[in-house]
Order: sequence, then structure tokens, then C-alpha cells
Amino acid sequence: MQRSKSDVWVGLLVVLGAIAFLFLALQSANLLSLNWHTTYNLSARFDNIGGLKRQAAVKSAGVVVGRVKDINFDDSHFQASVSLAMDSRFQFPKDSSLKILTSGLLGEQYIGIEAGSDAKNLEAGDTVASTQSAIVLENLISQFLYNKAADSPAGGASR
Repeated sequence: MQRSKSDVWVGLLVVLGAIAFLFLALQSANLLSLNWHTTYNLSARFDNIGGLKRQAAVKSAGVVVGRVKDINFDDSHFQASVSLAMDSRFQFPKDSSLKILTSGLLGEQYIGIEAGSDAKNLEAGDTVASTQSAIVLENLISQFLYNKAADSPAGGASR
């Protein structure tokens, strides 16, 4: 009888540990976000979103103020259409701008929002007009190499 009670408690602790491990794994991979605050939706169009993913952070001054809700391709404008779920505690002027930024040199991408100076704030369903696409490292390297090749003398030999 005593052994079966201890087996039940050990089994319960193992199950709780597995649930905690699963929760931490999902949270660290941005696949699970627990948010008890109400949100409002914004949308924006970008020419290139790079490696931006759903549930990526929307940050202002380094503080997470929202999350990427959905990413689609707008075939009428040939751009990526990004839906954002912004925390309703944070209001931004209508002339705010969005940029796709990268954490560190090769880190994950997120959206940075820079507040404008308009007296009116963005409301649910608004589209942010001022956007800046992601900087793709491969494009920068190829542009650098192309410029270096164009600057070199035609013969390749210099004196």
C-alpha cells in the first residue's frame, strides 16, 4: 500500500515536469504566447519580409508591444501583407513607421515600430503606410562584391 502511494506521487511529479518542459520549449520557440491583455489588429505591406515569422515580436524602444499575427502574399500589389496584434495598452500615432529588424547579426527578425508625431492614433483595422523591408545579408554581400568588381581596373593588373 505504501509503495503504490509513492509510485503515484513520483508519476505525478514526472508528468508535471514533462508539462513544464513542454511549456518552456514552446515559449522559447515563440510557438506559444500567453497574453491576457486585449489587442487590436493592424496591417502593413512590405516588399521583402526576409525571415520574419508568425508570432515574431513587434517592439518599440526594445519593449514588446505586439506580435505578428499572420503573413500572406498580396498578389494584387506583389507584396507581403503582415497582420499585427498590438497590445491595446500601447497606442501609436497614425504616421508611425514599421521596419523589419534583426536581433544581432544573424538573429531572429522582428518588427520595430517608430512612433510618429500625428495627433490621431492608429485604430483597429488601420494599415500602416510607412514601412521598410528587411535587409537581406546575401543581397548586401552580392552588392558589395559587384561594386568591388566594377571598381577594379579592366585589365585586372595594377602597377
